[in-house]
Amino acid sequence: MTGYLELTDWRRRVAELYARVRTRAADDPAAAHADWREGRDRLFAEHPQSPLPPGDPLRTSGLPYWVYDPALRFELQVVPVEPASLTLGTGDDGTTTLERVGRVEVPGVGSLDVWWLAQYGGGLFLPLRDGTAGSGSYGGGRYLLDTAKGADLGGGAHGTLVVDLNFAYHPSCRYDPRWVCPLAPAGNRTTTPVEAGERLT
Repeated sequence: MTGYLELTDWRRRVAELYARVRTRAADDPAAAHADWREGRDRLFAEHPQSPLPPGDPLRTSGLPYWVYDPALRFELQVVPVEPASLTLGTGDDGTTTLERVGRVEVPGVGSLDVWWLAQYGGGLFLPLRDGTAGSGSYGGGRYLLDTAKGADLGGGAHGTLVVDLNFAYHPSCRYDPRWVCPLAPAGNRTTTPVEAGERLT
């Protein structure tokens, strides 16, 4: 039972962190990003559900990021697409089914599919595997949004999403192979390097 309660607390804290980010980013996106980094570093260093193994130096140094670039923050229209489904294996958790619900055109990056996690509660999922994968960032890619777990930068009432490439972050499987994560499908891959967000070193 303790593990479930710890995981619930982790998700609650992540959701609270993103809620603060959405509020502050309305006036000062760079300051919101700094708060996000600080909040993530605290969670990764101290929380019992941290994906970092005990003794990992990142618990002390903090997670590395590229310098914040305000030109990489967008509010993008979600464009309708032909529906598609994708089922991914997620280890002991079984499988995760993704339903493609739209697409965003990210300036300087290209088209990225927007997915719905077809599980209890659901949520929007926007992964990215860019040209830095395997060198500057995790080879499996990063996440821009995962609203089922609280990673939500906001959007408008008329079908828009805030996509800020500075908030790209590594999935838990980057830190510990015990974690199995859904990674970027073909429609979320680009050879364009995105030097923003979390990096390897």
